[in-house]
Amino acid sequence: MPQAARYVAHTESGHCHILEARSFEDAALTFAEAHSPWAEDDALRVIVQSEDGGPEHCFVIHLETEAVEACA
Repeated sequence: MPQAARYVAHTESGHCHILEARSFEDAALTFAEAHSPWAEDDALRVIVQSEDGGPEHCFVIHLETEAVEACA
């Protein structure tokens, strides 16, 4: 099991949070679970980046099922 790392996760509206997670996908899901009240529908688009920088990873979280998929 991977060790937790620190990630910066945010929505397109700019709401941002720093959190610890085992992967980019896990960080996106953790962010969505904590911040789902801001979602306008069942799908929340979350952008995640390592706290140290690097490329951004975009995920769509389906709040009712907690299904995670890469942004199209």
